[in-house]
Amino acid sequence: MSGTITIGVDLTSDQSLDCDVCIVGSGAGGSVLAAGLAQAGLDVVVLEAGPYLTRRDFTLHEEQAYPDLYQDRMGRATSDLAISILQGRSVGGSTTVNWTTCFRTPQRILDHWGEHHGIALSADELAPHFEAVEQRLSIHPWPEALANENNRKLLVGARALGWEAAPLRRNVKGCANSGYCGLGCPVNGKQAMHITYLPDAIVAGARLFADVQVDRLEVQAGRVAVVHARVLDRFSGRATERTLTLRPKVTVLSGGAVNNPALLLRSGLDGGGRVGRRTFLHPVVGIGGRYEQPVNPFYGAPQSIGSHQFIDRGPDKVGFFFESAPMQPTLMSTTSAIFGALHDELMGQLPHIGVMISLHVDGLLPGDEGGTVSLRSDGRIAIDYPITPPLIEAMKESHKTLAQLTFAAGAVEVFSLHTDPLRMTTQDELSRLDDAAYGGHEHAIFSAHQMGGCSMGGDPATSVVDLEHRFRGVDGLFVVDGSVLPTALGVNPSETIYGLSRRATAFVQAAV
Repeated sequence: MSGTITIGVDLTSDQSLDCDVCIVGSGAGGSVLAAGLAQAGLDVVVLEAGPYLTRRDFTLHEEQAYPDLYQDRMGRATSDLAISILQGRSVGGSTTVNWTTCFRTPQRILDHWGEHHGIALSADELAPHFEAVEQRLSIHPWPEALANENNRKLLVGARALGWEAAPLRRNVKGCANSGYCGLGCPVNGKQAMHITYLPDAIVAGARLFADVQVDRLEVQAGRVAVVHARVLDRFSGRATERTLTLRPKVTVLSGGAVNNPALLLRSGLDGGGRVGRRTFLHPVVGIGGRYEQPVNPFYGAPQSIGSHQFIDRGPDKVGFFFESAPMQPTLMSTTSAIFGALHDELMGQLPHIGVMISLHVDGLLPGDEGGTVSLRSDGRIAIDYPITPPLIEAMKESHKTLAQLTFAAGAVEVFSLHTDPLRMTTQDELSRLDDAAYGGHEHAIFSAHQMGGCSMGGDPATSVVDLEHRFRGVDGLFVVDGSVLPTALGVNPSETIYGLSRRATAFVQAAV
């Protein structure tokens, strides 16, 4: 029997429901899990704080998409405002707005988890789960011939320097190659959760509620007995007076690496002080290049070429990897910290601008605990992330390397995203980057990958969930999404989350 989709405006009075499994969040973790559990015959309810939007709602207008589809109307940031955090907030979560890049979990990361976090996960164990999601989501390499000019610059530059670079795998089918993935796909080419696993779940009987934010988990006799949620106004995002109360047999948190810890803390569940700690962001910096020929960085598959040439820089240095970033006008204008005439000049040159980014792999060095998610005195979420000396060293090195790469790609001018940008027209000027300042508020820093905060591990003294995603100390409570990752991945995290969530289906099912 088919399930239902209910949006906030349809909830005209308080409601109370019973179910086998309540899943909080409809992104990469919650949707894959919901489909598996519903297809196994369980009564599944999925709660999503964001709106239910489909391709008809995706107008490709930045001024509409960012408030509609991103956390905090795309204003989420660390407490000191040093790092901007791009994170989805709609049915489908970040899969609705991500740039489609898919990697299996690297072997070096699995080895690190086994050695340092007691997680005995092998590539062979994960392979069937990856194979299943790759088939369902049409994950395959994007043809090199279809790479847009923005990504081709990365490939050309890397090959000129003798560095590794290759086409990326994307979860797309019938892709129009528009380049506006971050604003929601208007042709359903991106195989995001709201058109794949969530429909699978609903066809199998799951019930989805959008515009419903979970405020608190009520624990009785050592297990989650009640899930308390409020209905939100679709347009303002503010709470209405209407409530939704669930009494599930099992509760699963799939709200992401920021929202999961916040919900647990609001519920008085701090996991012995570990909830919210070890939060990782893959901190991102970028370098821009101006080319004689048009690049049009706003068109074409956003990410189709990547390089992991510098992913392993030794045991005492932070590694990084390269991708190209799409640059729609609003995104470009807010990426740069410049103002006035310089800003006007930059935006006028946008068709000739390409931006390459470096993502830094946090959480692997000894003592690297990443950041912390906590609650302010007024209940709002706080994200604190120290930019440590090893990370500063890596950002400095990646700036220089990106600048070298951009020149090798044929740029006639290379510029940094410092608050006072360095502009260089020859490779002889690269040494100027040695004297530049690095760290918070010195240059633009972003995060599109949030991981950790509810770390998985084999040691109860250092982890929040066990190897089967059970929250330690509370029966019938699971965490299934990127918040369980004990370190950053060094690759885009979506496929790892898909695979781990499919693996977790059996554990959650057995607990009902």
